[in-house]
Amino acid sequence: MKKSFFEYLMTQRNPQPNNEVEEFANQAFFDQVFPKQSRDFDEISKYLELNAGYLQSMSIFDSAWQRYLESEQF
Repeated sequence: MKKSFFEYLMTQRNPQPNNEVEEFANQAFFDQVFPKQSRDFDEISKYLELNAGYLQSMSIFDSAWQRYLESEQF
């Protein structure tokens, strides 16, 4: 069964983040209304653009999304 993007993102959490994706994961963990079950790029992207002040750049999401897609190929 495929993971949602949020489930994947939670595997990237790190108490001492080494990169922007890890920091994104740490912040998303505390986001109570993040679309946790979604696997839809457009839905998550739109949500982040409108609601995620903690995400400094959408390119961070793009990078995390690419890693997510790569992880789902196996």
